[in-house]
Order: sequence, then C-alpha cells, then structure tokens
Amino acid sequence: MTVIQLNSVVDNSSVSAHNTASPQGAAQELPEVLLVANADAKAAGLTYAGGVLPEEAWKLFVGGQAHLIDVRTSEERKFVGHVPNTLHIAWQTGPALIKNPRFLRELENKLPKDAVILFLCRSGKRSAAAATAAANAGFIHVFNVREGFEGDLDERQQRGAVSGWRQRGLPWVQD
Repeated sequence: MTVIQLNSVVDNSSVSAHNTASPQGAAQELPEVLLVANADAKAAGLTYAGGVLPEEAWKLFVGGQAHLIDVRTSEERKFVGHVPNTLHIAWQTGPALIKNPRFLRELENKLPKDAVILFLCRSGKRSAAAATAAANAGFIHVFNVREGFEGDLDERQQRGAVSGWRQRGLPWVQD
C-alpha cells in the first residue's frame, strides 16, 4: 500500500494519535462544528444531522470524535484511493451500482445508533443518500462529508481539481 500525502493541512502526528475508542453521540456533547452543521441541516429540512467539509471531517476522525465510513465501492477505494483506517460499507455495489441491500444491516453491526458517523463518497451525493437512510433507520448523529473524496466536476467534466478530500491535501492511501 502506498501512502500519498499531498500538501498536508494537518500534522502527520495526529494520524498515529487517532483514538480508536468508539465515539458515542449521546454520551458526549457534540463538537461545535457538528452543532452548527446540525442547525444548518434543520434549517434546510434535511433528515440527517448535517454536512461537514473534508478538513472538519478529518479533524473529527483523527481526534476520535467521529467514525468515518467510506460508502464508495471496493473498486473505487482500491483504484482511486481511500482515507487510511476508515470503515467501509458500500452504499452501492457492482458495475451497475445497485443499492447495497445489506447497507443498514452492516452499519448496525459495526456501530451503535448513537455513534457520531461521517459518510464519505466520491462527490457527496451517495454519502448524503446513505446519511438519509441511516437517519431514517434511527441513527442519530449521521453527517455527510460534503465534496466527497474526489470533489466536484471541473470545466473539463473531471473530478479531483476543484474540491474534495484529495484536492484539499488531506491524507489518503492507494493500494
């Protein structure tokens, strides 16, 4: 596995200091950034708890305040890259991108419903759908990582140059 560190926004020492304890939503007060995201989500009429930018997601993840779940396909994670030490539960599977019928069951098997969860996909669309489904299933603190791993399309209709996790220089690895 190759570690690809782009123009880092965060100190690398924070990666090894990642708290692997289960971040719980109900047992702890939510960080300010999530309270703001939640207020914005309520104002926008979203059914899930809100959206955060990639830098905010990274800080919450390495600080042990949230779980980061990549909802892209296994192939996307392998060939495009992924955030190290994250959970993976595909929202859609296969070349036809069929909705994963086991998504909620897999999520329930990995995390409690009061855990603080950040969903990440390619652009933020599938992760928003996953957050909606999780919230509808009773998960309390589910957030979407806006812009996703690869970001928005540029003028050439390509991803990776305008926004997103990789463009912002956050840590990622590629097999």
